[in-house]
Amino acid sequence: MVQSTRWFWLIASVIFVGLLYLLAPILLPFVMGALLAYLGDPIVDRLEKWKISRTLSVVVVFFVILMVIIPVVLVLIPLLESQIKLLIAKTPGYIDWVMVNLEPTLQETFGVNIPSLEIEQLKSTFKEQFSNAGGFFKGLFSTVKQSGFIVAGWAANLFLIPVITFYLLRDWDRLVDYIHDLLPREIEPTVSMLAQQSDDVLGAFLRGQMLVMLALGTIYTIGLKLVGLEFSLLIGMLAGILSFIPYMGLIVGIVVAGIAVLLQTQDPTNLLWVGAVFVIAQMIEGTVLTPLLVGDRIGLHPVAVIFAVLAGGQLFGFFGILLALPVFAVIAVVMRYLHRSYKDSDLYGSPLEALADLDDLADDVRENATKNQTQ
Repeated sequence: MVQSTRWFWLIASVIFVGLLYLLAPILLPFVMGALLAYLGDPIVDRLEKWKISRTLSVVVVFFVILMVIIPVVLVLIPLLESQIKLLIAKTPGYIDWVMVNLEPTLQETFGVNIPSLEIEQLKSTFKEQFSNAGGFFKGLFSTVKQSGFIVAGWAANLFLIPVITFYLLRDWDRLVDYIHDLLPREIEPTVSMLAQQSDDVLGAFLRGQMLVMLALGTIYTIGLKLVGLEFSLLIGMLAGILSFIPYMGLIVGIVVAGIAVLLQTQDPTNLLWVGAVFVIAQMIEGTVLTPLLVGDRIGLHPVAVIFAVLAGGQLFGFFGILLALPVFAVIAVVMRYLHRSYKDSDLYGSPLEALADLDDLADDVRENATKNQTQ
């Protein structure tokens, strides 16, 4: 690649990143639309193979998605709201139980004495902050009154997302072909190869991992409900969502569920049942869900996943969190390619060759010295 071409791509990359940073507040519906279009494109392609037009295929996929999402949302929101209200109502009692059982241990072990006045202040603060918050829809209407422009923006985004998704999904193959045609012919084979590998990783993560998260959340919820935990849906879905980071959903779920069941029943033996739920769920994930839905194509280290999410949130807010893992998956593919290229390059091999030459030179010197001594 000539020097002028390198400068062109460097300047273009800097301009692109700068625009991305400046336009981040308005990019959310476009990113959501692009992700949904990417997820739905394989289904639309399959319908096209059955001699259905692209536009009609997109309409069918939209209708099916709406028929699945709307009932789930209408059922989940009231259930989650009721569990949050129950948690708010019972938290002061949980604080009292913890202090009765924990304070003597703290005093005997560490000599720490927690004044009762601070406990009462903590409970009153909690009641003031949460007990008067009302239901989800009441809070939503209150937010509309107080921050009309913010809510109007969210409403506009919610309206734009399906519209953008529809048009991107309808023209997805055409856009991919257009971008492919714009690529410089010199780098087209490499970019196409990296794009295919990135598609494998993204497909495994976005399609497979989301299904694994949903399945795990359902398993956790059902298992904790059978144990008798009052907040089974809340904790189960939280653990399922966090399972995109390996072992994070397991650790957070088992700790939160263990504390919740201990506060609810005051019986330590129930911790064994909570542990059994998570162990069984992990066995199902490891033997059935992950091999079937994800496979072994992701290859993202858990620490790197955490860093990507935090970095995305720090740089671009919620938009960055949403985009962090897909972007990081592509970066991981590019980094693996650069690593292989480096290992195959003269830059990596030349030091070893230089050392080999020095060894040969040393052998020659020793041989010459031996010959001189013999003579």
